Amino acid sequence: MEKTYFLPAEWHFQSYIQLTWPHAGTDWAYMLDEVEECFLNLAREIASRQPLLLVAPEFPAALEDFPYRDRICFVECPTNDTWARDHGFITLIERHSDPQLLDFCFNGWGMKFAADKDNLINSHLAKAGVLNGDYINCRNFVLEGGSIESDGEGTLLTTSTCLLSPNRNDTMSRADIEQYLTERFNLRQVLWLDYGYLAGDDTDSHIDTLARLCPGHTIVYVKCNDKQDEHYGALQSMENQLKTFRTPDGDPYRLLPLPMADPIYDEDGARLPATYANFLIMNTAVLYPTYDQPENDARAAEVLAEAFPGREIVAVDCRTLIRQHGSLHCVTMQYPESVKSI
Repeated sequence: MEKTYFLPAEWHFQSYIQLTWPHAGTDWAYMLDEVEECFLNLAREIASRQPLLLVAPEFPAALEDFPYRDRICFVECPTNDTWARDHGFITLIERHSDPQLLDFCFNGWGMKFAADKDNLINSHLAKAGVLNGDYINCRNFVLEGGSIESDGEGTLLTTSTCLLSPNRNDTMSRADIEQYLTERFNLRQVLWLDYGYLAGDDTDSHIDTLARLCPGHTIVYVKCNDKQDEHYGALQSMENQLKTFRTPDGDPYRLLPLPMADPIYDEDGARLPATYANFLIMNTAVLYPTYDQPENDARAAEVLAEAFPGREIVAVDCRTLIRQHGSLHCVTMQYPESVKSI
């Protein structure tokens, strides 16, 4: 029997959700209490619904009296930072076989930040024996989980700005990268989004900050209506390109616009990349970031409820996370059901 592995959609039934916990050795050191409170809220929302895979140099004191501690699988290992979406395994599944746990190279979003410890987290997880699956070494290719979206049916959505950046896989052309992804993930098509960005973004425009695949051949995406906003032109071009995308069967996608978050600035007056596209799909819920913007927060919830009927739409205040230029999806990584081994 020929084995056909595929990259599941995020809404494929899951086991673990991974969090890599902040500590004093990360960039969160100057605001550790604040970010731990945010992670604690996020951990509570996750672990109340499904198992939590927790990675940190030591078990966080903040979780000692955690009400769902029996649902935490803890793995001790050194870490640089907290962005599990980008250093975590990317998992392929097949009906009759164990999953494949793909360990790609994480180089700190194009060598912008130290990643020597984070790039070894997957090795620690594999050796700890907490994941069921075959470890596959893919470290000859730089790839972050936040840079790709799968519908589980052979379509991959990504951005050319990120995957074609010279600080990742600079010896490969667009055609080379598309061929690699097609063969590695057994794809039918790669959709390249050539427009769209967020000010303050360190990732070279990860797709999970701009546009997300959803069930029923749906794409939710960030839309900017303010012509005075610096993002207006690029996001209009992105919307126009999304309208040209087709499924492998030739059908257009259903497009649902998410609101653009009102500007949020750091201590130096630089704009931060706040986005409602950075949500996490779980088995029975969608956790989405909020930014204390009642009208925008509520509208984002309405759009996600339309995209994910039957799932609970759960708000998580991410004003703290955005101060390090990421949000909710960036600090999480889901694993399909068959990956949980204990």
